[in-house]
Amino acid sequence: MKPLVQIHKEETSTHAAPEKEQLLFSKLAGLPSLIVALSGGTDSAYLAWAAHRTLGERALSVTALSTSYSTHDREQLEEFLQTTGLRHEFIETHELENPAYRANASDRCYFCKDELFSVLDQVAADRHFAAIAYGLNADDTSDFRPGHRAAHEHHILTPLLDAQLHKSEIRFLSQRAGLPSWDRPASACLSSRLPYGTEVTEERLSLVERGEAALRELGFRQFRVRLHENLARIELAPTELPRALTPEMAAAVAKALKAAGFTYVALDLEGYRQGSLNETLAKSTGT
Repeated sequence: MKPLVQIHKEETSTHAAPEKEQLLFSKLAGLPSLIVALSGGTDSAYLAWAAHRTLGERALSVTALSTSYSTHDREQLEEFLQTTGLRHEFIETHELENPAYRANASDRCYFCKDELFSVLDQVAADRHFAAIAYGLNADDTSDFRPGHRAAHEHHILTPLLDAQLHKSEIRFLSQRAGLPSWDRPASACLSSRLPYGTEVTEERLSLVERGEAALRELGFRQFRVRLHENLARIELAPTELPRALTPEMAAAVAKALKAAGFTYVALDLEGYRQGSLNETLAKSTGT
């Protein structure tokens, strides 16, 4: 059976992946030292592992902790760190203190990444690291990602993109390397569950996190709980939708989400898709 994580546009052939990996290793090895922004997702985890493999102690992976970073993401990250033993540190970021971030306009991610890279710039300066990198891959440039603008402004390196590594290739190489992150479902910060224009608050992020934890307890793996005032719009992977549509499971989902704090619970029949909230942007611009 095809892994659940391959339900999206991850059909790129992996035959060229080993050659691209060698190119990545070569580029990383040429750096004096490097900080890797590590969220714990498949891409940043693979990049952190590659940097550790080529640079050893000259590579430092750094994870930013904030209200928008879920407990589940941290648990997944801890498992990865235990497996790899790479050099790692946590830092704190405070994007919610920025009114422009809380306003949650379509460029919210810019302010998040600007905060992250500003903090990493200071770490790099204080610790004498030559460069900072993050896990942008060759598939990411096709989506609306304002955070990339912040990366460009801060001169952040994109080694995976430079090696033209696609998501499917990164999963293949991660599995080959024995990384537990190889088949991790796509992950994003909790703020991505709020429609543009809905203010980002700690209370709303906590509500979303409780809702997603409830779905995880019910055995679902790839999903999003999109918050629409007091309604939870649940997006599930197409392979998981049939299970959710049984009367028994539908009742269990509704009960669990209401217990988490939602008043109404709805299942999105289009299923899970990355960047679904960007669909409203396309409609507003007529594209």
